[in-house]
Amino acid sequence: MASIQSKLMFLFVRHVLTNFIKWSSLKQSRKFFDIRGRSIRLPRQLKREKVDAGGVAAEFLSGPDAKEDKVLVYLHGGGFCLGSSDAYRSAAVTIAQAAKMRLFIMDYRLAPEFPYPCGLNDIVAAYKWLLEHGISPKNIALAGDSAGGNLVVAAALSLREKKILLPGALVCLSPWLDLSKAREGYVTKANSDLILTPKVLKELASYYVGNNNYQDPLISPSYADLTGLPPILIQVGSREIILDDATGLAEHARNAGVDVTLQVWEDMWHIWQVLEVRLPESKRAIREIGDFMRKHLKEI
Repeated sequence: MASIQSKLMFLFVRHVLTNFIKWSSLKQSRKFFDIRGRSIRLPRQLKREKVDAGGVAAEFLSGPDAKEDKVLVYLHGGGFCLGSSDAYRSAAVTIAQAAKMRLFIMDYRLAPEFPYPCGLNDIVAAYKWLLEHGISPKNIALAGDSAGGNLVVAAALSLREKKILLPGALVCLSPWLDLSKAREGYVTKANSDLILTPKVLKELASYYVGNNNYQDPLISPSYADLTGLPPILIQVGSREIILDDATGLAEHARNAGVDVTLQVWEDMWHIWQVLEVRLPESKRAIREIGDFMRKHLKEI
């Protein structure tokens, strides 16, 4: 059962945040999330270094307990059209600290100005830059929420295609994986999701996919052969419109022989882990993420 804090946050998101997004332009929504993210105070003693990672604006952040050779690459969500390092920095730092890793977060290009494959190409370029700068792939974890969860899997598939060594672990938080469903219209959970609606998903998907095939495995990893991918942790809430995307990924991964951990959190909503990290459910979920990454990255 969801905590009282979670239920109160649910009401706030439903009646305030969701309505703001519904009636705002893309430009206004981007600005809102950036300002909100920058307003959250970061932990003290946090070291921050901006870098040009193969032509992609990025930064390292590390706390006093972070292991320099362990890197969490966090891919923010936002439907491929919203989000930035500013918007997600504080939440991503919290996850990295739970894993005792350095955080690497980037500003990949966004649709509709830069549709597929621009953002994915940026992520692959930044990953290659990390390898070129001495970070071992077995010491890298890729993590992301919502569209970022899609990009986690898509990046791993792209790296596999290019015969580039894969990271040690993947973490998908409320991943949006089948964009073809957005074109056809989601039905299940359509009335229980706090943030996502069939209309919103259809619009965002059209911006990102453009003239490409909605069932391209690098656009919709639900259609991919997942053979050879590293261990995957999937967290999703039972109230999410994209619940089937997450459970389907777990099934496909198991069938492909991938080590996969699926966690369906009862009564939780889209990206609860990063939307408000102080919730009891968020704290527990983030601890689970940290434990998973330490386990699969040679136990820190």
